[in-house]
Parts: sequence; C-alpha cells; structure tokens
Amino acid sequence: MFDPGQETLSAEIGEDSNGINLMEFSDEILLHILSYVSCTDLVLNVRRTCRKLATLCLDKSLTHTVQLHKKYQVNKDKVKQLMRGIGKEIHQLNMAGCYWLPSYTIDHVIRCKNLVKLNLSGCHLTSLRLSKMLSALQHLRSLAIDVNPGFDASQLSSECKATLSRVLELKQTLYTPSYGVVPCCTSLEKLLLYFEILDRSREGLILSGQLMVGESNVPHYQNLRVFYARLAPGYVNQEVVRLYLAVLSDRTPENLHAFLISAPGSFAESGTTKNLLDSMARNVCLDALQLPKSWINGSGLLQHLKFNNPFYFSFSRCTLSGGHLILRVINGGKDLKSLTSLNLSGCIHCLSSDSLFRKAEDDIDSSILESLVVSCCNLRHLNLSAAHHHSSESLGKHLCQLLARLKHLLSLALPVCSITDVPTNTDKPPVQSVSNVVPPGLGKKIRIGVPTYAKNFLEQSNQKSQSSVFWTLLENLPFLKNLELIGSNFSSAMPRNEPAIRNSLTPCSRARSVGDSEVAAIGQLTFLQNLTLAQLPNILTGSGLVSIGLQCQHLRSLSLANLGMMGKVVYMSALMDMLKHCKCLRDLRLEQPYFSANTQFFQALSHCSSLQRLCVISRSGTLQFDAVMSFMANCLEVVMCHMFMGESLTICKNLQQTILRR
Repeated sequence: MFDPGQETLSAEIGEDSNGINLMEFSDEILLHILSYVSCTDLVLNVRRTCRKLATLCLDKSLTHTVQLHKKYQVNKDKVKQLMRGIGKEIHQLNMAGCYWLPSYTIDHVIRCKNLVKLNLSGCHLTSLRLSKMLSALQHLRSLAIDVNPGFDASQLSSECKATLSRVLELKQTLYTPSYGVVPCCTSLEKLLLYFEILDRSREGLILSGQLMVGESNVPHYQNLRVFYARLAPGYVNQEVVRLYLAVLSDRTPENLHAFLISAPGSFAESGTTKNLLDSMARNVCLDALQLPKSWINGSGLLQHLKFNNPFYFSFSRCTLSGGHLILRVINGGKDLKSLTSLNLSGCIHCLSSDSLFRKAEDDIDSSILESLVVSCCNLRHLNLSAAHHHSSESLGKHLCQLLARLKHLLSLALPVCSITDVPTNTDKPPVQSVSNVVPPGLGKKIRIGVPTYAKNFLEQSNQKSQSSVFWTLLENLPFLKNLELIGSNFSSAMPRNEPAIRNSLTPCSRARSVGDSEVAAIGQLTFLQNLTLAQLPNILTGSGLVSIGLQCQHLRSLSLANLGMMGKVVYMSALMDMLKHCKCLRDLRLEQPYFSANTQFFQALSHCSSLQRLCVISRSGTLQFDAVMSFMANCLEVVMCHMFMGESLTICKNLQQTILRR
C-alpha cells in the first residue's frame, strides 16, 4: 500500500529548519491549502505521499467539483485514472473546451454515477456516445453540450431521455440547424443557446434553417425562467432562433424573468417576435433584458415591459435617448439598487437630451448621468464605449467625477474621449497631438523622432496625471478588475462579430490629448486583471505601460491596439519593459501596423511564464523565425499562437509546421 520510507521522507520534507512540520497543521488548514491544488494532482500525485494526505485528498470538499477546463497537461490516461479513483465522489465535472482529448475519453464519465452538473462544451460527442453516457447519469440536473452535423435525436435511448427530462439547466451550442436535446428536456428552467451555424457547408452547399416544428415540444417550456441566445453572424442562425422563439410566442412561460438575445449587425423583427414581445409585456415581469437593436429602435417596447428587481440591462447599439433612459428604464429616477450590470455600448444619445439635431461630438447632459448614478448606485459592470461622451465645463459635473461615486464597480468600459479634462478650446487641438496622429491608409508615412522615455519620466507622468479627472476616477475605484479604454471611432482589423473595415476613422479631437500620463494613472489599480487600450493617439513613449506592469501584478489579460502613431510603433521599448514584470499574464493581443516581432520582443515576452495565448495582428508587420521558436521553447504553457503579419505564405507554413513538429 504505502512505502514507510516514502512517508518518512515526506515528513522530513514538510519540516523546515525551525522544526515546524506541515503535517502538524489542523485538517481544516491543510484542506484549505490543498484546495489550491488541481484535482488531478491531488488524486494522482499528492495523495501518494503519506497516509494523512491520502485521506485528506479524498475529502468531499476537494472531490465534489472537478475542473478540467483549460488543464492542458491532462491527457486521456490521467482522465481515466481520475474517474476510476474518485468517479463516484464527483458531483460537478467541467470538461469544457478539452478539444485535445480523444472522443472515447468521454466514455469514462459513466463512472460518475452521482453527477449533478456536467459541461462537455467543445468536446467530441456523437448521438450514440451521448445516449450511452446520459443513460447512467440519473441525478444529472445541468448539462452543456455541442450539437454538430450528424446529430440524430432518434438515436437517444429511453433511459437517456428519462435523464434529460429531469435536467433543469441546458447550455447548447449549435453547429447545425437542430433542436438538439431540447425536446427531451421537459423540465427546463434555464436555456442557454449559442448559434454558430455557417450559411454554407464545407462542400459549399447553402444550408437551410428550417426545422420540424412538431419536434419543439411547446408545453415543455412552461417552467422556463431564463432564456439566453447568442448568435454568430449569418442568416441561418437568425432563421433557427426564430423557430425557438416561435414556441415561446405561442405560450410564454409565466415564470420567465430573464430574456436575453445577443445578435450582431441587423436582425429584423418578424411577426413571431412581435407576438412574443407583446405576450411578454402582458404576462411576465423581467429582471434581465437584452434585445437586438432593431427590436427596440423606434418602438415603444420599453414603455410596456414590466420589471421587478432588475439586475441586468443591455441596450447595446440602440438609439436610446437620455429621456427614454430616465423615464422608461429607471422610471424617472426610481431606486434601482438591484441593478448590477448596465450595457450602453454604442448608445450615442443615451447621455444627451432628446434633441434630434444633436451631433455626436456635442456635450452630454450631466444631469442624466447623475440621475443614473444616484438611482443605480450598486452597479458593478458599466459599459459606455463606442460613443462620444464629451463633458461640459460645468464644475464637478465631469463624467469621470460622476462615475467616481459608483464605489462597487468591478468592470468599466469608456470611450477615450470621455476621460479628458475639459479643454478651454476644443476646436483647435494641440499641434503636437495632431502631428502624431497619422490616419490609417496608404498615404506617405511621417517620420518623427520620438525620444525614448527616461527613468524619471514615470514620476513626471504620475505627478501630471494625479491632477486629472481620470486619476480621480480610478482612485475612487480601487477594486476595479476590468478596464477598457477604446476610441469612439476604433474598428478592429479582425473583429469577431462585425464586418471588417480596412480604414477606420481618425480619433476625435478630445481623444487626441489622451496619452502616456493617462495610461500611467491605470497603475494605481492594484487588483486589475483585464485591460484593453485601443486608439490612444497621443502615446509618445508608452511609459505608462511600465507603470502598469510594475504595479498591476494581477494582470491576466492585455489587449493593445493602434496606440500612438499608426506609421511607427513608438511604445516598443516601454512594452518590452512592461512584459518583464507581467508574471501572471495569460492572454496578450497586439494589433498595430508595422509591428516588428523581433528577438528583443520575444525575449521580453519570455518573462511572462504564465502566458497561454498570443495574438499579433499587424498590417505590414514582420517576424523573426528563430525568435518565435525560442519563445515557444521557453514558454511551455502557450497553447495558442496567432500571428497575422505581412510575411509570405511560405514563411508562415514553415513556421507552423516547425512548431507542430516540436
């Protein structure tokens, strides 16, 4: 069973020079320590060290939930051993995105007889394998799966359908037009749908979104409380989601309290959706709402919908005016302390009066924002990006000063032009700022000598920024974890759900003054985890990035796009200094024309020992083959390396093949 010598050795290891033995700690303390160790290491390694740890590692508090999501070192053999060892003890199993595991690995899940929650999103799963597995999981109440081409619900056994009939929560990602397992889930309370269907098959055939209406099982939605649908671009996705909605429009569940549909671009309202919204206005009282912009724009929908204790509102890209926001959303200043998340991204008129003649660059109405802040004082997530929110000269009414009252904010997204101090003359921006803004395109590049930052430049930037309204805002939000500063006119060269635009618009006049000192102010956010900076034209040296690297030690995700001059990467030296301090960084995305991914860059990036995903998008950019290979050899945690550069196709293929061989 156990080697006595091994147990003695482990005890000696647990004892330091002061005579403190780790094994003398109480079980409660040891269990807390072991909770930071992955379940696979606990079962396959740690429990083999000594008898005491062998017992503790099998404690229910450690084996109740098993997370294999993003555990890239776990292979099929480790999964098999894990299921054999503690399969009956597992109640929640997350294998989402374990694409590297063979499909037959999922067969071992059958050993987990007491599973209550199972996530297999992104795993290879056939109808027969799903049927066999679910037939043995009689206690399952939450399921997440993918529905791929070839899925056949008729292959599901009666035992499998019996298990599905008891499922209360279903997350289903559709890669083919189908109802999936929804018709079998007769007790659903929460339905999450992700539509990723292509308009054409791999053979180039045009797909149809038509489904058998008789398979939808109308009565089975009557327990539904949460309905969420996220659509990728494509006409077929819209066709299929309308069929799901047709069922709800015939008989809207009375207990429905969250209705959310996220659709990119235009999603025209149909007779079915109008009937559904009318039925919702009559029969339900919502707590969370998100609709396509075309369903809200120009309609009196918000005037008729009833809300109880709302916690989430999303009006992204809607033509929602300030008057509508105050009167219909927060009911003229009604106390909305329950609201924790508000998305007003792309709502260009939401902080302005109802004037139809307002220009995008006109000042906001600070009284509207003040009413919002007072009414929704417990907001944790706020998105005001993709719009021009220019503050007026009213004393104490700057957008940053008003937002500083939201002490509970954890994530914040703002347009770059909203964080500037009110200038004395916005018609003529500083000459220095204008000279450093080179519009994207094919024009002649302007060569400007930009001095590298000095060591005392960080202190100068901090002193300058401490007097700004942006510094004051961040000073009052010490627990902020997610921050986005994106130019109002910014458009990515490779967007996820929007059409690609080759030439983005130039930054607005107020954004041209945002530069290194404002970026340095971000360094005071000690708990910052995710940061996005896009289209900051006045970046001269990037010195503020070093301040972030030194002070934001919890930074996990960093996205930088179009900083400074478009014809030259002026912040390269500062970025390399920053990366040397980012020990917890996992995701890095850089989008910048003429970016040179050279040896010095990858040497600095090699200091990011936790890095898992790298994406570089650079028109006319270059890379060094040997530098990439050296980086991949040093950073063993990297599982995704995407580089869209200006190199030839031959170089890219050779690099890809070399990485895969190693």
